[in-house]
Amino acid sequence: MTMKAMTPGQVTKKIINNEKLFILDVRNQDAFEDWKIEGHQFEYLNIPYFELIDGVEDILEKLPRDKDILVVCAKEGSSVMVAEMLLEKGLDVFYLEGGMKAWSEHLEPVKVEDLNGGGELYQFVRIGKGCLSYMVISDGEAAVIDPVRMADVFIDFAKEKNVTIKHVLDTHLHADHISGGRLIAEKTGALYWLPPKDATEVTYSFEPLEDSQLIQVGTSTIDIQALYTPGHTIGSTSFIIDDTYLLTGDILFIDSIGRPDLAGKAEDWVGDLRNSLYSKYKQLSNELMVLPAHFMIIDELNEDGTVGKKLGDLFNENHGLNVDNEKTFRQMVTENLPPQPNAHQEIRETNMGKITPDTDKQREMEIGPNRCAVR
Repeated sequence: MTMKAMTPGQVTKKIINNEKLFILDVRNQDAFEDWKIEGHQFEYLNIPYFELIDGVEDILEKLPRDKDILVVCAKEGSSVMVAEMLLEKGLDVFYLEGGMKAWSEHLEPVKVEDLNGGGELYQFVRIGKGCLSYMVISDGEAAVIDPVRMADVFIDFAKEKNVTIKHVLDTHLHADHISGGRLIAEKTGALYWLPPKDATEVTYSFEPLEDSQLIQVGTSTIDIQALYTPGHTIGSTSFIIDDTYLLTGDILFIDSIGRPDLAGKAEDWVGDLRNSLYSKYKQLSNELMVLPAHFMIIDELNEDGTVGKKLGDLFNENHGLNVDNEKTFRQMVTENLPPQPNAHQEIRETNMGKITPDTDKQREMEIGPNRCAVR
């Protein structure tokens, strides 16, 4: 037997295909409990690496012989060593290539649907971070919405599809991950669009996304219609694509709603949040397919790996859309919130253009789960 790596892409396929996997995570307990690889049929054993330095004999009976075993650590090195020790004991094991660092950055493009006039809509699932980005393709042109910082993934995908990226749009100024919007625009010559109310402190030029604005993609009838829906941020903007899909950014998720406190404005923005969710969205068709910018838990993935659900279903099932009492709603979205994202203020300043961290620093800033939702 030889050492074998399992890539983040291969692990993602196991999640989407609902396959079994046993994960031996050798990070410290607090890191494991805060953020781990999640799968519908995954099992876990968390034993910190320092407890295994002298050998793996004590854990052999805890490891299965009938399913793949994946050893996981932060950056790969420790998992390789543990995997080697297990290999010497006769176990057939894998290590996670690139560790959790690579897991955090993997993007899985999944086709959502064909659009009118021969266009296509793709969702890019950042499986380890819960981020969701989008690409609309039509007649040789493309628009990218809420791209994460791995800009080359979107540029390379557009090349594969033989399309030119003409527009890059952010639904709001993100606080939990670094946007790749400006970098994609710089590399491709595309226009970069941002809600102006979120851009009062940015240091770069952009195209202002105004309410009811239409942005054409290609020569077909595919339009991206901007819908001003403040609440997560003061500029939060939703998009309606092809009269069929509602991209909600971070204001509405499948199992929860957006939090209003990441800029320290919870009390100021809670009224906007309620109005956007309970009034503006109520005026839209229940048949619109909601496609958010994040997902919280692996159960939100559909069988094909996409994340999305009809708006009418969410009004029936999403607790955040069913709080009749305004005072109760206010308490829900301003009190007992989960911890704020790691380095959220630095991330906001990066997305404003105020600071320019190097790649290693950006990775460090983003490490951990997504925390954009009211739970």
